[in-house]
Amino acid sequence: MDKKALLNELKIDRAETAKPRRPLKWFLALAVVAGVGFVAWAFGVPLLAATEVRVQTAVARAAADERAGESVLDATGYVVARRQATVSSKTTGKVLEVLIEEGVTVEEGDLLAILDDSIPRARMALAESQLGAARASLEEIHVDIRRAQLDVRRTRALAERDMASEADLDRASLGLEGMEARRKRVAQDIVVAERALAVQRKELEDMRIRAPFGGVVIAKAAQPGEMISPVSAGGGFTRTGICTIVDMDSLEVEVDVNEAYINRVHPKQSATATLNAYSDWRIPAEVIATIPAADRNKATVRVRIAFLQRDPRILPDMGVRVAFLDDAAVAQGAADESPAISVPRTSLREENGSRYVWVVANDTLERRAVETGGLEGERMRVTAGLAAGERVVAGAEEAAFAGLRDGLRVAVQ
Repeated sequence: MDKKALLNELKIDRAETAKPRRPLKWFLALAVVAGVGFVAWAFGVPLLAATEVRVQTAVARAAADERAGESVLDATGYVVARRQATVSSKTTGKVLEVLIEEGVTVEEGDLLAILDDSIPRARMALAESQLGAARASLEEIHVDIRRAQLDVRRTRALAERDMASEADLDRASLGLEGMEARRKRVAQDIVVAERALAVQRKELEDMRIRAPFGGVVIAKAAQPGEMISPVSAGGGFTRTGICTIVDMDSLEVEVDVNEAYINRVHPKQSATATLNAYSDWRIPAEVIATIPAADRNKATVRVRIAFLQRDPRILPDMGVRVAFLDDAAVAQGAADESPAISVPRTSLREENGSRYVWVVANDTLERRAVETGGLEGERMRVTAGLAAGERVVAGAEEAAFAGLRDGLRVAVQ
């Protein structure tokens, strides 16, 4: 056989041997991803943002905020403000600038609006001029008094030497007394001018309307360019106020109690108030006083109740239900119950005879075992395992808790 042919048979065909190894590379990559996913699942570490779920939460609050006791009487009424004012001007004027809006908190003395002060400023300038003229008149009279004093001394000296008559001396003395009287009158004119200037300054200051007390602006009634007056005028085109301010610390409840049951209510009596807007929130309250007058048309007596807690959710004119409590039961409950917190009963889960809740902290779930006490309406007392202010997942449907696990990132609805 030819040696050249034999050598050609020994050559390697690289086109046939260079086959891709991609299937092996993809297999290795998938194996790595699967391994990472298994480890993440085992330790509860979320891999993708898609694992974030939306949950509804409720706040664990101190159960001491909710008084326990037997209700002896229930009544309905409204939240009212004992300190509320519609702020207006003392005189009729044109509004130049309004510096507040609804919902703004103001302090006593804060500037609310500015009125046109051109006329009061001109009047003050006139009063300043009148005061200056009176002071100049007083200086002139002082000069006249010195001249009259000299005349009296000369006339007295001449009279002692029989060179002037007694009539001349009396005339000079009366002239001096007249000058003294004029000086007193001008001095009083200066006092009048000073007081008139003070009045004009006060009128000028009144063009700058200020808050009479601290509170929240709930209504803005005037705009720049409008006329404002403390009384209704101008055929309805004149405003009677700049804004309405409410002192939120003065909020209380007023209810009408049927006169047949008014004997069950007394001052300092414990009560709980429930706002119509927050039906599961019981606010501790206390009776302030019973108004000593009955409404003959409704056969009711008005009762004032104070909130023992202040909260920004309490707003004027909100509807409220009040439960008047038996003081003996309240005192016994305070003595028997240990400090605890309460959560909605829908937030509690049970497994193997023990209860737990899902706590949301830093947008991450944590399963936590808790110890519970008695049921209070729609809320359950928790005696151990939670702190007041923590958020727990709550929901009436079981689907709200499906798929929850430790470390899962959540978005709070």
